[in-house]
Formats: sequence, structure tokens, C-alpha cells
Amino acid sequence: MIIGGAPDLTVVGEAADGDEVPDAVRACAPDVVLMDIRMSRVDGLAATSALRAAPDAPEVLVLTTFDLDQYVLRALRAGASGFLLKDTPPAEIVAAIRRVAAGEATLSPTVTRQLITHVVATGGDERRDRALGQLATLSPREREVALAVGRGCSNAEIATELFMSVATVKAYVSRLLTKLDLNNRVQIALLVHDADLA
Repeated sequence: MIIGGAPDLTVVGEAADGDEVPDAVRACAPDVVLMDIRMSRVDGLAATSALRAAPDAPEVLVLTTFDLDQYVLRALRAGASGFLLKDTPPAEIVAAIRRVAAGEATLSPTVTRQLITHVVATGGDERRDRALGQLATLSPREREVALAVGRGCSNAEIATELFMSVATVKAYVSRLLTKLDLNNRVQIALLVHDADLA
């Protein structure tokens, strides 16, 4: 009902369990998949990982009642572009779907606080060194774009800050994903945070 009420969004399919997601995505070709975590046979984390590993995968927005650290981090590392709680107001859910469809990342405020706490609490030289090594493979301009993504900037904000077009920013983000072997902007931001650069 929430999605159907938005004039620019359409529900093209549904799946009752994580093991039904691949077939539903092939049949319906959605731009964004809203994924729950707890399902009876295949959970949403495994379904997200499998889905995002496929070519031309849709974006995934996790919408769940569970905001445990383990779920948030696993969902983001599996390739989800966002993580919202089911008590998020309807207008914010619709806005989040639009952001994710546009290639942006989105996290509920509670999840953002948990993620920051986790990153601070679980620092570590090994993780930082690994992240710095990955970022060292980038050109100076790619690194500037990666750092801006790590600060949570939108494509439009990066374009303004770095004096380039939005299309050029999108091209740089795509290049970063390929070069760093990542699935989405959230993973770029996690890498930048792991390197203690944001």
C-alpha cells in the first residue's frame, strides 16, 4: 500500500521467502528489492548476497524489525544499499527507495549510530592497512570521489565539490566499484571508514 501510493513507484512482484527471490527478480526485473532478514527457508542476508553477485543485479534495501549490529554489517557487506527499520515512517521508506534506485545509500538514524559505534569500537591495524592498500590503487581523482562517498555525499554534492558533472561522478563511482571489487556505495563508504579516512 505504501509503495503503491507513490505515483512514481510500482510493485512489480513479491516473494514469500529468500529462495524465491532469484526467480522473482528474473521474472519481474525490479530496480530495487525490499528485503526482509528473517524468512523461513533462506534468510534475507543470504538472498541479498546471492542476488548482488549476479550480473545486472537490482539494488537491495533491507527493511526489517531487527537492527542488531550483526545484521546491519552482514547486510551491507552482502551488498545492500540501505537498511531501514519497519517502524520508519512511510514517506521516509518511499524516499529511501527513490534514493537507492538513484544509486545512493540510505540508513535509518538508529542503524547509522550503531554502525559508527561498531566502526569505532572494532578499529584495528589489520583492517585499516587492508583498506588503505585497496585505496592506494586509486588515482588521485578516484580517491577524492571515494572519500566524498565515504562522507555520505550524494552524486550532486560530489559534482559541486569537485567541479564535475553528475554524469562524470556516476562514471567515477562505477569505476570505483569495479576497481575495488565492491557492489555499491555503502561498501565504498565502509572501506573509507575502515581506512580511518572519513
